Amino acid sequence: MNHHRNNQILLQTCPHLSDFKSKHGTKPFRVLQKCLRVKPLGRAEIRRDPNELRRCISCTTTESSSSTRLRFLACVACAAVSCNSHAAGHAESRESGHEIAVDVDRAELYCCVCRDQVYDREFDGSVVLAQAESSTLGVPNTKNPIESPRKRRRVEYRPWSSDPREQVLMTRGSSPLQSGDGYPWGLRGLNNLGNTCFMNSVLQALLHTPPIRNYFLSDRHNRYVCELKKANNNNTHNNNVVLVNGCNNNQSVRLCLACDMDAMFSAVYSGDRTPYSPAKLLYSWWQHAANLASYEQQDAHEFFISMLDGIHEKVDKDRGKPQSQGNGDCCIAHKVFSGILRSDVTCTACGYTSTTYDPCVDISLDLDPNYGSSTKTSSTKSHHTFNGETADRPQSTLMGCLERFTRPERLGSAEKFFCQQCQIRQESLKQMSLKKLPLVLCFHIKRFEHSNTRKMPMSRKVDRYLQFPFSLDMSSYISSSILRGRFGNRIFAFGGDEKDISPSELPSNFELFALVTHSGKLEAGHYVTYLRLDNQWYKCDDAWITQVNENIVRAAQAYMMFYVQKTLYYKVSENLTTS
Repeated sequence: MNHHRNNQILLQTCPHLSDFKSKHGTKPFRVLQKCLRVKPLGRAEIRRDPNELRRCISCTTTESSSSTRLRFLACVACAAVSCNSHAAGHAESRESGHEIAVDVDRAELYCCVCRDQVYDREFDGSVVLAQAESSTLGVPNTKNPIESPRKRRRVEYRPWSSDPREQVLMTRGSSPLQSGDGYPWGLRGLNNLGNTCFMNSVLQALLHTPPIRNYFLSDRHNRYVCELKKANNNNTHNNNVVLVNGCNNNQSVRLCLACDMDAMFSAVYSGDRTPYSPAKLLYSWWQHAANLASYEQQDAHEFFISMLDGIHEKVDKDRGKPQSQGNGDCCIAHKVFSGILRSDVTCTACGYTSTTYDPCVDISLDLDPNYGSSTKTSSTKSHHTFNGETADRPQSTLMGCLERFTRPERLGSAEKFFCQQCQIRQESLKQMSLKKLPLVLCFHIKRFEHSNTRKMPMSRKVDRYLQFPFSLDMSSYISSSILRGRFGNRIFAFGGDEKDISPSELPSNFELFALVTHSGKLEAGHYVTYLRLDNQWYKCDDAWITQVNENIVRAAQAYMMFYVQKTLYYKVSENLTTS
């Protein structure tokens, strides 16, 4: 029976386990800890000898001859091994003190009287530490890489079909986007205003982000209403100079990025194919990010974060009070891109775990330094292998980067954290996971490295090729999957949150719809965006729009990747006929 106190799960203590510990202490458990072994998939077991073959002392059934449902239990007091059918008989035939056993295949304590699994925080904590330490010792073998044990299933696409009621609602409340020249609606080039390819590449991705596009095209933010509202607000406070994120011609008042985005959506989706000049939005962004106001080349990722912050700041000032980014309900930018990261820091001395949650609008990933080669070599080879590996050496993959991002890492002695249970600073293990997935996932690949040396700071670009899928299943990287996959029923000893332990109800399948690439050197490079519209890829190179095949996209040097939930991605590659 479980009890809830202060949003924590308290497990009822087994009376037989308490009686056993009061008589024998924890010495028998410490003996078991010496026999702990971690299997290749991360599961713990109790085995003195790797070649040991367990046999039931009552029915003489062995591991090799038993059925898959039979479990072997070792008595903690005398180490006698029994199957789960005869474990209770062994406890009854002996004197008091033989009630507690251990499941040798799962390293879990078992009460033969209650006939149920029991929990001991100290024993389970030591098992968790053994599993975590084992996962940090493995170094990828670049010569003979081992395939990840997590098998990812291919999700078949099931087209959505509306019922009669939904068809009526869509007919009355919407107008279809149609294009007469064969190109998707909203596909329009953006003029380069002077080293502004970084801005154009991100804007192309935002213009075709389904939830963002639907928000602005549905007139959810009307620039004319916003201007009128700000004008009335300025008239009310005409005695003072108030700096707000408004939308008027006053030079002392910062402009509204959301209004400029609304104007851009109107222009891009007007049907005009001539390149559009986002000069007004650039000026508004300069007002928001004054430290970046220049015609020098900027970082596309930094511009993306700055744009989301500008829209978020606009909503804060409109509502009159700060809104939290963590819940994702503050503004359209965070409703679409905001997720929640979970960070678990485990003390290696006592097993105490500190859990924190942080909002995020993107995930920055490091490239594996042991994999891949230069862009040209990898790009050439990828034409022949695509989803496979080159003959010379394996390539870095997006899944591999996510595996490393969510893999436990040992923090160095200089990063010791204060353990509330030990009351001193201790070495620890840290593991990241995703508690909440956003509607649109943005991955940022760290291609620009900066290091400080004694003589002068050094900066360089990482030209390593990254292999990425068009369809992505994120179920292996969410908190519920990682915690249950690693610790199983022992999750309570890890201190997991009940909401994180339960399976996620949010969709975990995503589709790639935009890819921002960077070519050239660190100080003289160029950004280009690839868009996936109507299941066809288009290259957006500032004012130039060209249709390309998917091989070109797969060979590109990915810098930012935008994935949208599959339920929001409308696959329209089939030619549907209307009756």
